[in-house]
Amino acid sequence: MKKKIGFIGAGKMAQAMIEGILKTNLLAKENIVASAISDKTIGKIKTSYGIAVTNDNKVVARFSDILFLAIKPDLHSKIIEEIKSVISQDVIIISIAAGVTLADIERDFGFKIKTVRTMPNTPSLVGEGMSAICPNDSISENEIMEVERLFHTFSKTERMDEKLMDAIPAISGSSPAYVYMFIEALADGGVLQGIPRDKAYRLAAQAVLGAAKMVLETGSHPGVLKDNVCTPGGATIEAVSTLEKKQFRGSVLAAMESCTKKVKSLG
Repeated sequence: MKKKIGFIGAGKMAQAMIEGILKTNLLAKENIVASAISDKTIGKIKTSYGIAVTNDNKVVARFSDILFLAIKPDLHSKIIEEIKSVISQDVIIISIAAGVTLADIERDFGFKIKTVRTMPNTPSLVGEGMSAICPNDSISENEIMEVERLFHTFSKTERMDEKLMDAIPAISGSSPAYVYMFIEALADGGVLQGIPRDKAYRLAAQAVLGAAKMVLETGSHPGVLKDNVCTPGGATIEAVSTLEKKQFRGSVLAAMESCTKKVKSLG
């Protein structure tokens, strides 16, 4: 790819993206620049990735063919006001913020702009992310595919209608946190039975990883895969029965509903 890529904001998600792009040799280091407020963050980025860094968001905006706004939702209007006079109208703006709509971004720029609303997640740090992508109508199919090439260096992608984007954090963006809690609970249960904690974490995490791969690679319904583990009268169905009685599914659904409600309030 010959494009020049910029990141305004260089937190963990931006770092995951930069690492993925560089690891796959999709872009040369000279074609990436990032900005951050903190000198500590800038120093870390420069040392870790060898790319150009700056405190000046306008430098990044002028440089970029594809510009990531890797910032919190409440900073979008301020940053866009800062950079809108210096960017090319051909630049592709990519937002990773929950609750910020395509219309919000277009309104803040005040002119027609190529925009993609996305929601990646933190497993991108290990190249196993999942990103939802929603472009506006100013972007061509070839440009969308270029954006997807970038995202495929650190995650899988799904194109989504914008009406569904507020629901993405609950099922994909935020859900790794629920899974970490589940792994921790499994490990605690193992420790309770005498398994050393380091072994308990490995056993639990690998079980979750393996179960997820079974869903993705077999194409089987999760309920069918669950049934295949449950021997009649056995220990697994006893555990599943307890989870159902304790409203395991209901608790997850309630958590997702609260997450989506919060996302909508951020917008």
